[in-house]
Amino acid sequence: MTVFDDLIGQRAAVGRLERAVAGAGDLVAGGPGTGMTHAWLFTGPPGSGRSEAARAFAAALQCPDGGCGHCGSCHQVLTGTHPDVLYVRPSGLSYGVAATRDLVLKASSKPSGGRFRIVLFEDAERATEAASNALLKAVEEPSPRTVWLLCTPTPDDLLITIRSRCRMVTLATPPTAELVSALVQRDGVDPDTARSAARAAAGRIDRARQLATDPEARRRREEVLSIPVRLDGTGACVVAAARLYEIAEEDSKTLTAALDERERGEMRAAFGEGSTGKGVAKAIRGSAGAMKDLEERQKRRATRIKRDSYDRALLDLAAFYRDVLALQLGAQVELSTVERSGDLERVARSSTPESTLRRIDAIMECRTRIGANVHPQIAMEAMTSALLAG
Repeated sequence: MTVFDDLIGQRAAVGRLERAVAGAGDLVAGGPGTGMTHAWLFTGPPGSGRSEAARAFAAALQCPDGGCGHCGSCHQVLTGTHPDVLYVRPSGLSYGVAATRDLVLKASSKPSGGRFRIVLFEDAERATEAASNALLKAVEEPSPRTVWLLCTPTPDDLLITIRSRCRMVTLATPPTAELVSALVQRDGVDPDTARSAARAAAGRIDRARQLATDPEARRRREEVLSIPVRLDGTGACVVAAARLYEIAEEDSKTLTAALDERERGEMRAAFGEGSTGKGVAKAIRGSAGAMKDLEERQKRRATRIKRDSYDRALLDLAAFYRDVLALQLGAQVELSTVERSGDLERVARSSTPESTLRRIDAIMECRTRIGANVHPQIAMEAMTSALLAG
């Protein structure tokens, strides 16, 4: 078993990364490092495993055996505790220039024990323009043993000057069959549930795992998919928008509550809460500032997770109309909402492909408006009205 075994449906990308790892030793020695370079850009659709691929690559670069998956170095990288791997995931909607300059400074130091000083920057597209310019200089003139791993949905999400200096790793949408196999073999999910979750996830392994293991997540998705057939008037549009907003809020609260409580517990433990001995009381009193900083970071993260939850609900709704369009055009494709076959056929018969496309456009426009800070419920009311009109 290696660190790359969990990258489902990514054989081409894994082959490229393994070749780079094989040449990494030359780079450490000051040579050209065949197949290896100082800056990498991992791209791919949501759920394809960009961050997981970057983390596996980081583990393989630090591992003396090229990513064995069971040594201390691999374990530290994969669990986020390796001292020579800097993990960056913007907690808010953007990542500023001050934080980027601090990151560049930390990245320029020599590794303390590993072969490389690695920066794993998830959601790099959240960097502001000023932050991107600060990042550019670091990527242009990297320290000899510093490796930058940037993750974005598409190459166009970064400045062209940054992406031109990175080696690209493009991840594909995993086939449904491979998602099913992973859920059954690695997560112990029964085959029927695994197949249903994999179809619904449209290639997103994290979403497939959530739907396969969380009954509440399945219930929320089912309620979203029931909206199209309930839109029979203006009042129904308002009610549907309000419920869609509530569903997304429930989803985000479920995700943030577990993360927040775990982090607060770890923070309290780090300051000695529950311990006894000299200095413990003073340390606990001194933790107030750190706890306040943690709460601020959690608030920013909660905003981002809310946006992601709205987006997830809207994409489920778009998947329903995509399947309607497939039925209307007689396309021989796998339907991700096949469990709603009766509703799909009813909507397909009562509308035209042109109206279905307009409805999909309305959903995409709603996503854009929420991204532009329009209140989500107002944006959703405009969307449901457009879905009714067709």
